[in-house]
Amino acid sequence: MANSLLVLAHAAVEHAEEHGAGAAHVEPIALGLTPGAWAALAMLVLILFAVFGAKVHKTLGSSLDTSIAEIRRQLDEARSLRAEAEALRKEYADKIANAEKDAAAMIEHAGEEAEAIVAKAKVDATDVIARREKMAGDKIAAAELAAVSELRAKAAGA
Repeated sequence: MANSLLVLAHAAVEHAEEHGAGAAHVEPIALGLTPGAWAALAMLVLILFAVFGAKVHKTLGSSLDTSIAEIRRQLDEARSLRAEAEALRKEYADKIANAEKDAAAMIEHAGEEAEAIVAKAKVDATDVIARREKMAGDKIAAAELAAVSELRAKAAGA
């Protein structure tokens, strides 16, 4: 664009030289606009940019603020979910610890019961053995007494 303005200005200077130095001053015209019109157009574009550009910044700012608010909400939600997860983890860790204590107590109680059952079985076995020994002894004594009685009866009969 600057090149076309220079070409036009140069053409105007040549035209003025051809028609004499005393000719009226000719202003360069580009696309049908004089330099003053170009300055006015540039000022109008600048003012429009300032007016509408400010609205664009406000729109961009409000959309960024909305995005920031959404991100903050998501971060707060993530924090609360993490706190819940930590609480659940602690609760289950406590339950596991209590279950391990209960299991240890059950194992200990089962061991005590097993020892009691073994001790009772030993006592019962000892009692059974003693009774059977006594019964065997009684049978032997009865057999001896019967043998002695039979022998006496045979001796008396002979």
